[in-house]
Amino acid sequence: MQISGRPARGPVPGALRGHSLRSWPCSVLSPAAAPPSSRARLPRFAARALIPGGAGGGDSSREGDRLWEERRREGNASRARFTAGRAGTSTAMAEGEETPPGSWIKDLADALEEGGCDLETVRNIIQGRQLPADLRAKVWKIALNVVGKGDSLASWDGSLDLPEQSIIHKDCQELIDQLSVPEEEKSVLILDIESIITFYCKSRNVKYSSCLGWIHLLKPLVHLHLLRSDLYNCFYAIMNKFIPRDCFMKGRPFHLFRLLLQYHEPELCSFLDTKKMTPDSYALNWLGSLFSYYCSAEVTQAIWDGYLQQADPFFIYFLMLIILVNAKDVILAQESDKEEMIKFLETSPANLDLEDIEDLFSLAQYYCSKTPASFRKDNHSLFGSSLLGLKDDDTDLSQALCLAVSVSEILQANQQQGEGVRFFVVDCRPAEQYNAGHLSTAFHLDSDLMLQNPSEFAQSVKSLLEAQKQSIESGSIAGGEHLCFMGSGREEEDMYMNMVLAHFLQKNKEYVSIAKGGFMALQQHLADINVEGPENGYGHWIASTSGSRNSINSVDGDAPNGSGDGKGVKSLVNKMTVALKTKSVNVKEKVISFIENTSTPVDRIPFNISWPDRASLERHVSSSDRVGKPYRGVKPVFSIGDEEEYDTDEIDNSSMSDDDRKEVVNIQTWINKPDVKYNFPCNEVKENGHMFPSHLLVTATHMYCLREIPSRKGLAYIQSRQALNSVVKITSKKKHPELITFKYGNSNTSGIEILAVERYLIPNAGDATKAIKQQIMKVLDALEN
Repeated sequence: MQISGRPARGPVPGALRGHSLRSWPCSVLSPAAAPPSSRARLPRFAARALIPGGAGGGDSSREGDRLWEERRREGNASRARFTAGRAGTSTAMAEGEETPPGSWIKDLADALEEGGCDLETVRNIIQGRQLPADLRAKVWKIALNVVGKGDSLASWDGSLDLPEQSIIHKDCQELIDQLSVPEEEKSVLILDIESIITFYCKSRNVKYSSCLGWIHLLKPLVHLHLLRSDLYNCFYAIMNKFIPRDCFMKGRPFHLFRLLLQYHEPELCSFLDTKKMTPDSYALNWLGSLFSYYCSAEVTQAIWDGYLQQADPFFIYFLMLIILVNAKDVILAQESDKEEMIKFLETSPANLDLEDIEDLFSLAQYYCSKTPASFRKDNHSLFGSSLLGLKDDDTDLSQALCLAVSVSEILQANQQQGEGVRFFVVDCRPAEQYNAGHLSTAFHLDSDLMLQNPSEFAQSVKSLLEAQKQSIESGSIAGGEHLCFMGSGREEEDMYMNMVLAHFLQKNKEYVSIAKGGFMALQQHLADINVEGPENGYGHWIASTSGSRNSINSVDGDAPNGSGDGKGVKSLVNKMTVALKTKSVNVKEKVISFIENTSTPVDRIPFNISWPDRASLERHVSSSDRVGKPYRGVKPVFSIGDEEEYDTDEIDNSSMSDDDRKEVVNIQTWINKPDVKYNFPCNEVKENGHMFPSHLLVTATHMYCLREIPSRKGLAYIQSRQALNSVVKITSKKKHPELITFKYGNSNTSGIEILAVERYLIPNAGDATKAIKQQIMKVLDALEN
């Protein structure tokens, strides 16, 4: 990779000689590492790859350079504080003081020789510098906590008799062939490595597969010339502490990495989602081998030197993030096919040089400091040997709309001074809930406005961003770069908040998260930490604008004791939100298609949303309309009515397969088919607020949903095929008459069984439901006759 300020390999165009490499266009770089169609080499950690607007020339490029250097300095300072802070030493390195050359190496060697040296001591001596090769083995053993460990293989009978033994032997042979091992030592080393893998499989009761990457994890360790017992202990420690559970295709670690990427680089994440390039497709061997799969031996050792000293298994995620973000410009400019692009990304770590590692870690440290602590705390069960807590950790990260943050972190973050993640909390609950009680620093954004009044919603978003900016500039404790959206915590009420979240993600807004558990979790947390009663602590956090509760800092931002601190808790936030929520919300307009490619596929999500309005909607059909005849001796199987308050028939399985397996059709060809009686342009609405531009086509016997393919104009997937005689209910909402729900099922002697539920936002929904109803009645009449 190409580091700014260092000469490039190979010939350099004369016009560019002497210029900073971060400003070079990709087309003049070596094409060796890129797909043939791109003819662009992955740049080193360049400002244009990391700083928005830094890719251009002139002022924007210089600004990118400045921001880049500032970000790198912050990363270096963070590393220095991390190194020095753990041992309580000075931050001389961060302030530019240098240790006399070679003296620290002697100090390290002496400390290791004396014995009893712990990781804190080692880290304090090394201070992030490159580790001498002759001391690496001792340092790694200390970092992995295997010093003095016994020989686990001593009691093993040495039987190499696993069903996959031939594969293990073949992989071990290939590993040794890649290393510079004397011929007379090869057979012994092969036996040692094969024994280690075999014993690990037997003792852990796991099946070996070449795709697991264990061979590549052993490669850096073999270079250390360890005894077999130490080699096994080191391998076991790495597998246990640094390789996450489920490190395989579609595994949980890769869903988590996607959320991290989305948090920092939503544009890049959205682009990769559009191309269906999931992290496991290109980063499986990054994570599974800790980069040893593609990196050279010296680069791998340098990465492991820093990573093992960090003693933080999650730090690998930030190293992966930097490598991906560094390639952002190249990725977004790609016109090659999916497989070519995946290959390009997969092999990108191979471009790392030894001189890149310092910047790699500094930038990773910077991004790490800009990530909520909940990223680690809520996913700690990914690493380690303990199975405790795994049963409770049932969150499906593949369906998460964005990164979740605990309410305890939200409260703690905005109390701290100086550096760290600070949140600007956006309360998306209805106005009456917000008025009854809300986090004192929260800005109110009524998510219902998205459907009720899009223009007013847009104005509210503009006010929100302005309030965020001013609160940061004024130093208010309500201010923060990181937007955290808070709902009620009840799934059926938070659907519209999810739509708001998706809106911000589609706009490529970075640092977007959701408060885990919503306001309910906040109340529970405050109750837990204020065991003597809410009067002792609630007033500090919870405010009310309804007058129903004695609230401190509810509007004016005064301190609890009545004296202002000059910064204000939330005066600006409250004044703006109070003004916004008093506006009229009577205008009902259709919502435009605003969500594409903002999250993971949302098929197969259980639809369990209740709709609280029981009042009758603006009828598209009258209450006297025919609602079906008895069929086969049971009650009517079709009706039209309002959305019920608590509906237990919610099942969303309209999409039975992944997009790659769905039939692709030409939209206009299908619309023009002679058997198609009606075509209704619409948006398919999913549980988490995702909306997909679609067409509902009605024939004499069936209803089809064609979902448009954004990247292939004029084409669509056949999202669902439903027989008209399987429609048992069509409902709408009073507040949103354009949002129509179709329920499909069958009837038997015990009643109606709901098999599928689909929702669509249909302009002129009255005409659409009337036409569909009439066609259903014709089908039912024909069946009865």
